[in-house]
Amino acid sequence: MPANSHWSDASDWFATPLGRYLLEREQAYFDKAVADVFGYNAFQLGLTGIDLLRSSRIPLRCRVDLNGAAGLRADFRDLPIASNSADLVVLPHVLEFSENPHQILREVARVLLPEAQVAIACFNPWSLWGFRRTFGSKRRYPWNGRFITLPRLKDWCALLSLEITAGQMGCYVPPCSTEKWLGRFAFMDAAGDRWWPIAGSVFFLQAVKRVRGMRLIMPRWSERLAPNKSLAPAPKKVQQPEDAVVARNGVAHEP
Repeated sequence: MPANSHWSDASDWFATPLGRYLLEREQAYFDKAVADVFGYNAFQLGLTGIDLLRSSRIPLRCRVDLNGAAGLRADFRDLPIASNSADLVVLPHVLEFSENPHQILREVARVLLPEAQVAIACFNPWSLWGFRRTFGSKRRYPWNGRFITLPRLKDWCALLSLEITAGQMGCYVPPCSTEKWLGRFAFMDAAGDRWWPIAGSVFFLQAVKRVRGMRLIMPRWSERLAPNKSLAPAPKKVQQPEDAVVARNGVAHEP
C-alpha cells in the first residue's frame, strides 16, 4: 500500500476534537520551523488538505500526494523531483503509514540540496497515544499506523547524512474523544515537558542534509631544488702548447 493512500481517513480524523487538538499544535510548530528557511523550492508530503508551508518565504511551495489537494501527484517512495533541488521538505505523519518508511526518507535525502532542511512529525509509541494504539482498535486513523520510536528515526537520519538540528515533544493529554475531557486534561500539556518529556504523543524533528567535503591529498614535494647539471666542455684541438694552458685555466689568449 502506498504511503499516501490514507488521505481520506486522515482528513476525517483531523476534523474530530482530538484531531483539531493535534492540528493546532502541529500547525504552530511547522509555522515556526519553516519561517526562517530560505531557498526556491519547498515540498509538503502528505496531509495536503492542511497548508503546513503557509509561513514559508520560499516562492515555490508544492504539496505532494496521490489524492486530495495536491499540486503534484506522486508516490512518496519514488518522487518525480530532481536530485539536489529542494530547499525544504515537510513530512507530517508520512513515515508511520508507509510499508517502507526508510525508502521515503532516502528519497527525501536525495531531493534535498546540501544544507537544505527537512521537518518531520511522527506519533510516539512511548506515550498515552501509543498505549491506546497497542491495546485498542487499529482499524481507523491514526491507530492503524506503525508508530516509529525516536531513537530509530534518529538512526535512519544519521545513515542518510541528515543531521538533527532541533526537536520537540508535544501533545501530552490522553486520546480523549470530546472537547470536555481534552479541556480537563489540558494541564498535562503545561507540565509534560518538565515531568515526562519523552512521553509526548507526537515528536517533531528538524534535520539538515550534510555533504562532507572532499579532501585532496597531495604528495610531499621536496622543498630542495635539484642541483643544476654542468655541461662538460667540448674538446678542442690546440695547435701550440701554450694554447692548452689557456684552455685549462680559462684565461683568454691574446695574440
